[in-house]
Amino acid sequence: QVQLVESGGGLVQAGGSLRLSCAASGSTFSITTMGWYRQAPGKQRELLATITRGGSTDYASSVKGRFTISRDNAKNTVYLQMNSLKPEDTANYYCNVRDVRSMGYWGKGTLVTVSS
Repeated sequence: QVQLVESGGGLVQAGGSLRLSCAASGSTFSITTMGWYRQAPGKQRELLATITRGGSTDYASSVKGRFTISRDNAKNTVYLQMNSLKPEDTANYYCNVRDVRSMGYWGKGTLVTVSS
């Protein structure tokens, strides 16, 4: 089992930046891919970015060039640096990790609100 706790959300003006963190605990040795999703009110959960244990990254087109995912394997933590934020980035942001058995784990989310 893996437990995830996100932090770093909050209120920011359009054009601003935030850095989200997600700390994993439990069976962290089994974690392979880590990622970030978001879900805005009335919308489906959207995959934003993933990063493998080796550091390979992938991004959704909606955030490519503005968001950067990174991870610290020693701290079992994944980060999402969000720059040039837009009001449409307002959502609950969720951390997701997969283990070697492809089991997925979710955090409870952190709210990001971008004001215009």
